[in-house]
Amino acid sequence: MVETYQLFQYQSCPFCYRVRQFLEATGIELEFKDTLLDVDASRELVECGGKSSVPCLRIQRGTEVQWLYESFDIIEYLKSRFGV
Repeated sequence: MVETYQLFQYQSCPFCYRVRQFLEATGIELEFKDTLLDVDASRELVECGGKSSVPCLRIQRGTEVQWLYESFDIIEYLKSRFGV
């Protein structure tokens, strides 16, 4: 099944930076949602993901949505999905 991704993050977060660096190095493109600049993104993260921590990868498979926290977990997940 096809997955889509959104990365909830903000620019000055060092853990978000780690994930963005990985994405840049591998050429993986994701939609970013800045939780400091976008109130709706921040609200969605808390209401749907359960907490305000970033980075958080929103993974959607059909109607199923998974929220994945922790920079190293996000990187490992994306490595496995993109064969990096």
